[in-house]
Amino acid sequence: MFRPIRFLAGSAIALGFALPAFAAPLALTGAGSTFDYPLFSRIFYEYSQKNPSVTVNYQSIGSGGGIEQFSQKTVDFGASDVPMNAKELARAGFPVIQVPVALGGEGIAYHLPHIKKGLKITPDVLAGIFLGTITKWNDPALAKLNPGVKLPKMPITVVHRSDGSGTTYIFTDYLSAVSPQWLAKVGRGKSVSWPAASSVGGKGNEGVAGLVQQTPGAIGYVELAYLLSNDMSYAKLQNKAGQYVYPTLQTVAAAAATKPEISATDFSIVNAASPESYPISGYSWALLPVTPANASHAAALKTLFDWTVTKGQADAASIGYVPLPANVQATAVKDIAGMKE
Repeated sequence: MFRPIRFLAGSAIALGFALPAFAAPLALTGAGSTFDYPLFSRIFYEYSQKNPSVTVNYQSIGSGGGIEQFSQKTVDFGASDVPMNAKELARAGFPVIQVPVALGGEGIAYHLPHIKKGLKITPDVLAGIFLGTITKWNDPALAKLNPGVKLPKMPITVVHRSDGSGTTYIFTDYLSAVSPQWLAKVGRGKSVSWPAASSVGGKGNEGVAGLVQQTPGAIGYVELAYLLSNDMSYAKLQNKAGQYVYPTLQTVAAAAATKPEISATDFSIVNAASPESYPISGYSWALLPVTPANASHAAALKTLFDWTVTKGQADAASIGYVPLPANVQATAVKDIAGMKE
């Protein structure tokens, strides 16, 4: 039976079972996205149950670190919440296949005394908080959105990722889409200069979640699986259609449905127009070499990710992810078939 695990900063998944010395399991290694870690922990565990001759060790170090290790060929695969761009691919210097492996949402988590889940926030207010122009929880802009809620006269602490992060890319992609001021002053990226004077950084989704939980008055962006596993309070965010929505499996799926065809060069689903959609949703990507550096790992790596994007998605919903849409799975399988064994 699968046992729940705590998602800890810098943690690794080492799954599989000890075999006799004469039949040592083949060990695959990967590194990158913390967004993916809860899903990978489940998928790789299930895979090891059916294939005990293969172990998978995944280091949850952030998308930037994953791209770096993958490019240096120190791991078999990487994972990032934003695909490698042309400069990163050129720097790697070898052909890369990038396939979506996870679909999820980023909630706006907060820590306020006596205020549980459901505080209403608009795009303008969220941008103002992260720009540092809204600095108190009882600011009139927040009070107007939440009549009847006794907002504390408490300073806002902005919590962001300290490491290079695809989760940050999705969040800043969203803010760039809804706030001309954010786009002009900060923009989108895996690492950005955070303008709010109160900004503090945490490593990984785990670190941001931990800082928000430990810091009264804090606000931060956290992947849905971490929100749910840590029972955090999070906002209802106004979407492009003017509706206030939570990040849920249904609202993330609605956002994905507005863009049925995605690719490594056309992938953003933030600020989708559907009334049911959650506006900070996105895919995460596996980074696979067309020709693995370790030829003996090629067939196992190909089989692992074929499983990951198909049968491995069966448990996604139970831990806070949306299973990849059928057409996205089919395209991923076709791309993975391009790996050389």
